[in-house]
Amino acid sequence: MTDSNLSKIKPKLRTQGVVSGNFGKAKVKAGSPMRDIGTTNAKVVKINTQDDYLDRLHRAYVATDDEKLKRFIFNEIKKILIQRGQW
Repeated sequence: MTDSNLSKIKPKLRTQGVVSGNFGKAKVKAGSPMRDIGTTNAKVVKINTQDDYLDRLHRAYVATDDEKLKRFIFNEIKKILIQRGQW
């Protein structure tokens, strides 16, 4: 019997290259790109108060002519005032 080199070939794990198997497109890794929303590296984070938010909503309501935006702003103001018991 002749000696063959086939028995000397070591199997190699695939650890390099593009992840394939998704009909020609690169595979998408699991997880959402939105998972990092809300995280920050800032030293100081200032959160607006509800009064500041109401003031900004009022200024935006006066400044805009868009009916859809006015409806949204009005509903936001209404929710806050109902929550406070001022409606």
